[in-house]
Amino acid sequence: MRALLGLVALVAVSSTVSAQGGMNGDPDKKAQQAGAMPVGWSLRLDRANAKREEGNFASMGKGLHVTTGPAAVFTNPANTATGPFAFGASFTQMKAPTHPEAYGLMWAGKNLDADGVTYLYYIIRGDGKYMVKHRANATDVHTITDWTESAAIVKQDAAGKATNALEVRVAKDSVRLFANGKPVAAYDAKVMSDNAGLFGIRVNHNLDVHVEGFGRK
Repeated sequence: MRALLGLVALVAVSSTVSAQGGMNGDPDKKAQQAGAMPVGWSLRLDRANAKREEGNFASMGKGLHVTTGPAAVFTNPANTATGPFAFGASFTQMKAPTHPEAYGLMWAGKNLDADGVTYLYYIIRGDGKYMVKHRANATDVHTITDWTESAAIVKQDAAGKATNALEVRVAKDSVRLFANGKPVAAYDAKVMSDNAGLFGIRVNHNLDVHVEGFGRK
């Protein structure tokens, strides 16, 4: 297992900015404000120079609505897990972004209000691909699985819309990822390191995403 972890470290891709946000020629766009942040929730922006007021996260209908703005993770301290657990949500990308951008689930969140922030995330995008990453601190992000196509993920339609139900299942010895009830990927739990902590939502920049049914499964 040490050898496997070493291999992951060797092939990991680190970046000082979000791989999906703030790209040259595609700056963060200020989102139209549609409501106050839901009670108990907070956000962590990817970049220190990003502006909170350029994004919006609010209750809408039976769910939550995110429009970005800068890439961020959204968490509530009520959503904290240790030991085996499963959680998920249904995500609807409302329209196509300028470039392929991703959204999905995050977990193992710790120190989200500090430079020592760390969490794992499983994100998908409109072309039917997924990625798994680990944020090691405020500036370093490591790729566990780079963009990979999965038949389980619904691709965006001609209008740029797609709905996908995502789920993360953490067991004692494994972490399994699902889309629409179908398996996407599986990992030895030790490859992910410590899976305990806050779990929540991640949305990259310049996206319009509606979220329903978020919580433990």
